[in-house]
Parts: sequence; structure tokens; C-alpha cells
Amino acid sequence: MDTLLFYFPLGWEHILSLDALDHQAFLAAMGASFLLQDWKRLLVVVTAFTLGHSLTLALSVLNVFSVNSQWVELLIPVTISLTAVQHLLRERPARNKTLLLYASALFFGFIHGMGFANNIRFMLSQDQSLGWGLLGFNLGLEAGQLVFMALFLLLAQAVVQFLRLERQKWTLSVALFTFGLSLFMIFQRIDLF
Repeated sequence: MDTLLFYFPLGWEHILSLDALDHQAFLAAMGASFLLQDWKRLLVVVTAFTLGHSLTLALSVLNVFSVNSQWVELLIPVTISLTAVQHLLRERPARNKTLLLYASALFFGFIHGMGFANNIRFMLSQDQSLGWGLLGFNLGLEAGQLVFMALFLLLAQAVVQFLRLERQKWTLSVALFTFGLSLFMIFQRIDLF
């Protein structure tokens, strides 16, 4: 149980720290067209991302595979761009379109999981309680994402309801902002090669 409690804050910080801009931008892009009343559908999408992230993290820590970290660091902002584009191409989070967002969140979770795997692999491989460590980290990750998305949905609701910005304009604004931010990240990370 101590192992679980040790790794929970690491997962939490992985999403909510100042160094987590790429994950926060991805979550914002993922939630761009959702409002407070859509929280159940968004919860499914966020959980799909966590599942993909968790599976890849576990497989990487167990040394089932490893990927060049430079490529992963470049692919992470590409996932943000592609997620933002999904919202630019549709007006509202229709149920049938949420399935596409769910599938892409799961797949993009695999990529994001590879991004952090190198950082946590050493810590978890030294721990005798690998399963508890992964569980603690992933629970912290999911909790951090849920807090971030709750705050994001409250902001979206306030902007649309109280500032009277049309929902479509809010979605477009968030999608364009995250798309632009992701392009900046891509160009920064291309310099790594």
C-alpha cells in the first residue's frame, strides 16, 4: 500500500505540474467541443486515453518494447494537432462522432504513455511492488486528468453561458489555440533531431 501511495502523486503531477503542458494541451484539445452537460461522454474519452497510456507504460516498464524517445516526443504534439483538427471538422460532440474521439484518445494514449515510460521505467523497475507502483501512478494520472477536465468544463460552461460566447466559437477557439500550441511544440522538438 505504501508503494501505491508513493506513486499516486507522481501520476497526479504528470498531468497537473507546470511541466505537463503537452498533456494539458492534449486534454484541452480533447475536450474542446464539450460542455458541462456532456461530462459523461467526455469521461469515457478521458478514460480511454488513460487506458492507452497505462497499457503502454506497463509494457514499456516490463521491457516488452521500447521506442526512441525523440520520436515519441515529436509524436506527442502531433497527437494534440490531430485531436484539435477533429474538433475543427465538427460542430458538436455528436454521439457517433464521440466514438472516433474515443478511439483516437485510446491510440494517442499509447503514444503519450511511451513519452513518460523512459522517465518512470527506472523507478518502477527498482521497486519490488511493480504492480502497486503502476496502479498508484495510473490512479494519480486519472485523478489529475479528471480534476483538469472538471476545471476545463467549468471554464467552458462559464464562457458559453455567462460570457455568451457561442459554443461553436468556444470550440473553434480552443481547437485553434491547441493546434497552434502543438505546431510550436512540433517545431521545437524537430530541433532535437
